[in-house]
Amino acid sequence: MQNRPKLIKAAILVEQNKPLVVDNIHLPEKLLLGQVLVKLLTSGICGSQLGEISGAKGNDPYLPHLMGHEGCAEVLDVGEGVNTLKIGDKVILHWRKGNGMQSAPPIYSWNGKKLNAGWVTTFNTHAIVSENRCTKIDNSIDNDLAALFGCAITTGFGVVENNAKIKMGESVVVFGAGGVGLNIIQACSLHSAYPIIAVDIFDNRLDLARKFGATHLINTQKKDFSEEIEKLSLKGKLDIFIDNTGNTKIIETGYELISSFGKLILVGVPRKGNNINIFSLPLHFGKTILGSHGGECHPSKDIPRFINIFNQEIALYKELITKRINLDNINEAFELMKAGSTAGRIIIDFS
Repeated sequence: MQNRPKLIKAAILVEQNKPLVVDNIHLPEKLLLGQVLVKLLTSGICGSQLGEISGAKGNDPYLPHLMGHEGCAEVLDVGEGVNTLKIGDKVILHWRKGNGMQSAPPIYSWNGKKLNAGWVTTFNTHAIVSENRCTKIDNSIDNDLAALFGCAITTGFGVVENNAKIKMGESVVVFGAGGVGLNIIQACSLHSAYPIIAVDIFDNRLDLARKFGATHLINTQKKDFSEEIEKLSLKGKLDIFIDNTGNTKIIETGYELISSFGKLILVGVPRKGNNINIFSLPLHFGKTILGSHGGECHPSKDIPRFINIFNQEIALYKELITKRINLDNINEAFELMKAGSTAGRIIIDFS
């Protein structure tokens, strides 16, 4: 197609525990079956990418590779077999499978060598993505909101609807109030849970959590978490404990705190080799531990439904965005996230 770029700018993970390298890379010359070429408009940065850089899941066999899994983009070209999208469509990019074909992952070129990528990447000005990682949306939808539907909102809402299945009046602890955690809190509030207890080590995140619907706040740097739960008369009576940290000690504490029929939902993933230690007998009599995979969300079905909620202005998203950057400053963004200097989501603005 005309105006198809040969070189694009991308942030590349070259080595674990090292800053990303921002450089120009070559696009493949031809789209394969089921592939879509998009121009990025915005991208969110998810906390899980800190774990990806640090090797939380172990040795990374695909280095060097591209990153990013939530974004808003414009379709520039479509490959053979793509029938849900056309040139000019505005789309949400997401890591969960939606409608359409699953293509082969693209292979880019960098300094004359192979550069890997998954079925979707968003830390690049343009991307070749699989059709089933794109969901078409109306052009009127805000680019920032669209990016958040790639993970932060859909995962948060999906955890509440599909994993925790929260009922009105159920008590909830949400441990970790980052981008996903804040949307879990918001979804809990929309489902009329009570109390909704937000727990974190940063006051700026807890301040946001209150805006998103938390009824109680606990900063574990200042207060003993278990003591605060006892003050609320919830020890052994808690209905739902949702962990976003992947910290095994926190997971074990959550298991102890929930009632005999309570649910422990694991959103955060412990580092490889860090195992939880629990007494499993209560699992035979009603306690539940469940690992979430993006809230088990189906983007093509759920995103249109969630958009209706935000169109009615009964849910927040602008407050979630606490910093905007350009792609060149992506390593600065990761440092801010690690330090807790920014509370919600950082948006990469490609404009």
